[in-house]
Formats: sequence, structure tokens, C-alpha cells
Amino acid sequence: MPPTPQRSAGLDLLKWLAMLTMVADHLRFLMPTADWLYVVGRLAFPLFCLGIAANVARSTPGQLFTAANGRYLGWMVAFSLLSEWPYRALDVGSGTFSIMPTLTLGLLLALGVQHHRRLMALGVVLVALLAADVLMYGWPGVLLPAAFVLALRGGRGTWLVPGFIAVAGNLTNHWVRSNVAQPIALMILAVALLSAALGLWLLRRPYKARVWPVGKWGYWFYPLHLVVIKLLTRLL
Repeated sequence: MPPTPQRSAGLDLLKWLAMLTMVADHLRFLMPTADWLYVVGRLAFPLFCLGIAANVARSTPGQLFTAANGRYLGWMVAFSLLSEWPYRALDVGSGTFSIMPTLTLGLLLALGVQHHRRLMALGVVLVALLAADVLMYGWPGVLLPAAFVLALRGGRGTWLVPGFIAVAGNLTNHWVRSNVAQPIALMILAVALLSAALGLWLLRRPYKARVWPVGKWGYWFYPLHLVVIKLLTRLL
């Protein structure tokens, strides 16, 4: 992640919760009947998006072309490429890329919003619309980090917009969309909606205790945990 002048305990806690709920979601490959893991996993993507937004919001508006932003984007692009093979090796049966391209486009859009680059933002939205079928969470997933950037500028109630965008992202899942009245689908959408409020609360509240920082090793966590789960599916 790009360097920051002061470590945010709330941001590190947010990243930990995002990673833990992501792992919980992917444990379904070891416990296929544990539907509750999928529900818990709906927290992960919005929290990752909020983490991106929090980093972007720290940069000075108008200063897009900085070394920090360049490194951030470079890491995201690199791990979009590195993560694809482990994602495919897990036999997910999905027609989309891994989550990393969605997050990378989301970072670009968030940067465009933060630094008032309208053409850049419009270009990213157009790409998201055209590539929606191959992006996990579709075009709403690309919008979510930018929505969080705007929410971080506001006060109470600003979680509603990213919350409903998170719901829209989950509705790109064919099963959820086709069974929206089922209790499990309603729980999925409720968790997606409330993920924004939870994330913003965790990020904004004061912390006295130190939270173990999530550094650049966090980029490696995504592809490596997919490899570990794939190996476990072969052993168990």
C-alpha cells in the first residue's frame, strides 16, 4: 500500500477483517455445504474497497501523478496478473477474472474522483460497463471504491450509497439475482448493505491498542491463500 505519514489502526483493522472474511468465504471449497461462509464472505469485497478509498482519500486532491500513486497502481496491476492463475487453479467455475482487476479499475476510478480527473473517471466507467461480464461484481464493483471516497468526505448516512452499490454488486451473481426472495439471498444482500456502515465505523473510531500493520505482504496474501486452499482440496 502507498506510504502514509501516520499509521491508521482503523485501516489496518479493516484490512484484517477483509482478509479474514475473504478466507472464510473461500473455505467453502473445503466445506461446500456451509452456506453461512458465503454470507460472511460478503463483507470482504466492500471492506477491501473501503481500504482502497481510505488510502486514496489521504492523497492531496489534484496531485494525481505522484510516486506513491504510481507504486500503488503498479502493485495492483502486478497482482492482477499474478493472481489469475491461482484463481483459475482453484476451479471456481466462474466466467469472471479474479477480484484483482475489479479492484484495480476501482482504484483508477477512485483516483479520478479524488483528483478531479473527469475524463479519466468517465473512461474507467466506460471500460467497466463494457467489461462488466468478465469483472467480478461487475460495474458496481468498480464504482464502489469511488463511492467510499465520497462517503469519507461526508458525515452520518453517507454509508447508504456505497451500501446500495455493494448490494448491486452482489446482484450480479446469477443465483442471488434469481433467488432474491430466498432467506439466504436476503441475508447476503443485508450483509452487503451493512458492510459499508460497519467499515466506516471501524475506520473512524479511535483506537488505543496497536493493530498489527498490514504491509505489502498483504498483496501476496490473496494469491497464496488461493494456492493453500487448492492444496487442501487435494489433501482432504
